[in-house]
Amino acid sequence: MRILVTGATGMLGRALVPALVKSGHQVRALSRTRRESRGNVEWVWGDLFSGHGIPEAVAGMDAVAHLATSGRRGRGAADIPGTRRLVLAAREAGVGHLLLTSMVGADRAPVGYLAYKLEAERLVAAGGLGWTVLRSTPFEQWLNRRMHDLAALPVVPVDPTVLMQPVHTGEVAARAAELIGGEPLGTAVEFGGPEVLDHARLARTWCRLHGLRRLCLPMHFPGRLYAAQRAGALTTEATPSGTITWDDYLAPPATARSARWGGSAAFPDSDDFASEHTASPTSPATQPEQDPDVHVYGGDDGYERPTRG
Repeated sequence: MRILVTGATGMLGRALVPALVKSGHQVRALSRTRRESRGNVEWVWGDLFSGHGIPEAVAGMDAVAHLATSGRRGRGAADIPGTRRLVLAAREAGVGHLLLTSMVGADRAPVGYLAYKLEAERLVAAGGLGWTVLRSTPFEQWLNRRMHDLAALPVVPVDPTVLMQPVHTGEVAARAAELIGGEPLGTAVEFGGPEVLDHARLARTWCRLHGLRRLCLPMHFPGRLYAAQRAGALTTEATPSGTITWDDYLAPPATARSARWGGSAAFPDSDDFASEHTASPTSPATQPEQDPDVHVYGGDDGYERPTRG
């Protein structure tokens, strides 16, 4: 199957692209910078902001995996106008299946960023294409980055009433690859991590496994989104679910580390996995600090910097 991946340089994209390649698909990866095509991945330029390059990117594709997002600070630019442009181009090109990645809770708590994702879901559902929406819980990799930022403070604020369900990007990518390779479902499916943790436990575990002594100061986080998290609106009991726990992600068991270092994807890490299989020296997986696509919530392309042709 010929599949276009938007958001291919993002946290989830760097896991999905090699997963699709390993499944035998022909992959075209969309980027806002010019990249060299090597191995089994064809890199093409396109910008969901302006729509430039999008008709050419979808031409000849059987399916599209739409991962690109504006993130929390992007005001929905890629999620709403960008999704609209992509849907129109895909329909004109005769694409048979469009998979959109979204967030668990978008339908139950459409606040801020989740409201943008819910509108993107509606655009896809009404676009006249075969479609599937995959809603996931927050990525362990993204939460790890957030904890690195918080750990710079002498005191780490925590809210024991806020619930989180971390999931590994490699497992989300595997689920996305399974869905995009099948028939369109015409509905949204959810995918979450193996356990629900409160924010205090998540933070204390991170500090302990990183050998950091930080005072975790309990407080009440304000706002409607945190209220929705307290109510469990951003967690899911859907099956199948992920199997890699927060503890195992931060400190992989010896057997999992051995299997992974021996070349198995049994315990995949998105950066290592991507750099091994995309075989592109210009891939941001090998030089993330130089990549112009900002990684935001969910880790996909953040459309917050000026477009580069």
